[in-house]
Amino acid sequence: MLAAKTLINPSPSLKLPNNLSLRRKPPFSVSIRNSLSQSPSSPDPTPGQLRVDILAESLPFIQKFRGKTIVVKYGGAAMKSESLQASVVNDLVLLSCVGLRPILVHGGGPEINLLLQRLGIEATFVDGLRVTDAKTMEVVSMVLVGKVNKNLVSLIDRAGAKAIGLCGMDGRLVTARPVPNAAKLGFVGEVARVDPAALRSNVEAGYIPVIASVAADETGQQYNINADTVAGELAAAVGAEKLILLTDVAGILEDRNDVSSLVKEIDINGVKKMVAEGKIGGGMIPKVSCCVRSLAQGVKTASIVDGRVPHSLLLEILTDEGAGTMITG
Repeated sequence: MLAAKTLINPSPSLKLPNNLSLRRKPPFSVSIRNSLSQSPSSPDPTPGQLRVDILAESLPFIQKFRGKTIVVKYGGAAMKSESLQASVVNDLVLLSCVGLRPILVHGGGPEINLLLQRLGIEATFVDGLRVTDAKTMEVVSMVLVGKVNKNLVSLIDRAGAKAIGLCGMDGRLVTARPVPNAAKLGFVGEVARVDPAALRSNVEAGYIPVIASVAADETGQQYNINADTVAGELAAAVGAEKLILLTDVAGILEDRNDVSSLVKEIDINGVKKMVAEGKIGGGMIPKVSCCVRSLAQGVKTASIVDGRVPHSLLLEILTDEGAGTMITG
């Protein structure tokens, strides 16, 4: 495998893991690698030649996304594993260095559960949503805004980029309202309004915004909002080119019991049909609903990506192969 830092090294502090591989179909009729190997008189490609090959084959994708905003929702296995966490952070920094404008939205369920357990507060869920009373809301805010968010900012900074930590309350970025079944769920909210001014100014200044999915309503009451939902609404508000949800599954499966039945690309009508047929269910429904809503509001494409795969962000953005399911409008 090729070391990612050999692809681009914009900062002495940027050190990427040694297992980065960019795989895709050649963008031209014959790839550089093929042209090197097809000549019987040519020696085996040197590491330097292979690095040039990778960069050349990534060029069309870099050109396509350069200057464009992508919103990434980060959570699940990629958040629990230190190696996968490093992979996500390094991918974001690399993409920023080649001209993309990434925005990171994160959850932090495992960290919340851990602190609740230490405090002797029982975690309860209804329909996959955390029941959030006043004590739990205080813990959610402490963990997401005070710990997870600042840790991610620190990791991105150390990897060579500039990050800034925000939550929905900063600059009135996200205004919340209670969900319809608030009587059962407590302080679980949904997005009422987005003001992307704070995001745009920070992105224009070269920062990678890192956003915790906690927001307040008009009275200042804080709410815990699903991070997928926040990512989708922010992507629509900033006119993102792409929304990416990192998950613990391969993507949308034609057969939920067969991981080899991955649907690589599907449009909104296809998604609705799969939901109606019961092929998409459980925790995947809110994810595809978030993607469909963002596409309806102008986001170009939305992808549900396997966050357990190292460098899944680079695979999804810089290769034809991808790392999950891409949904189109």
